Amino acid sequence: MVRLDVIGNISRDLTRYPDHRGGVRLGGAALFVSLAATKAGRRAAPVCVLGNDLAHLPEAPSLDTLDWSARLQARGTSTTFDLEYDLQGELVEVRTDYGVAEALTEHALGHASTHPRATFHVCCRRPLDVEAVLAQLAQTTAQFSVDFFLPSAEAMIRAAAPWLSAAGTLFVNASEYLLLDQAVDCDTLREVVVTDGPRAAVVHSFGRRVASAVPPPRYAHEVSGAGDTLAGTYLAHRLRGATIAQALAEATAAAARYVAAPSIPIPAPRRG
Repeated sequence: MVRLDVIGNISRDLTRYPDHRGGVRLGGAALFVSLAATKAGRRAAPVCVLGNDLAHLPEAPSLDTLDWSARLQARGTSTTFDLEYDLQGELVEVRTDYGVAEALTEHALGHASTHPRATFHVCCRRPLDVEAVLAQLAQTTAQFSVDFFLPSAEAMIRAAAPWLSAAGTLFVNASEYLLLDQAVDCDTLREVVVTDGPRAAVVHSFGRRVASAVPPPRYAHEVSGAGDTLAGTYLAHRLRGATIAQALAEATAAAARYVAAPSIPIPAPRRG
């Protein structure tokens, strides 16, 4: 079975909403994409850097379905995110301390060089050097997909632009799609999945709309990570041979279940 190697952060998050939802939980795009892919039947490995505070994650029973062999353990603290949302689930402000994730680019480049035929998903978010990582992947026979994070999307899309036509799938939200359309000719892109919160998600292939799906209605307990869940689920089903329409339907349903579920707590280290 082809493994999905997910380059990105695993973090300690604080999410905040005006109605007092949210709280401290485990986060990071590499975690959510990998978990979603695994739940959808595809082995997945976070290519990440963990600090001392999250060194115990591979031993946590709730996370033992992941392949942790691609992680790097480093001395220091893991990435932390403070994410503030409005009542509609739109991100208002983000504060970040990258911690040991400053070593992510070097780790990702080393991992990719030893796995030139792997299948990668690249979470194009700071502090990753997107230009260096995508250039290396594009020069090999590796298959890769990418996603973005709105606060840094404009800069990251510009940095990634020369290699986006080589990507199998791009994941963007409606606002990011407008930035993408300004940076590249979307008619050259093989597969672009565009999400829009509770509204219909669509897929464009070489500039043509080829599928759409409306997420099942759910009360949104937590929206942070919903896009990553959709991406991981979609990729897993596409790798298993599903059509674009089938994969999108599964992915939107998984994202809807995710927003209605409790957040993932930070597991306590095992004693003894």
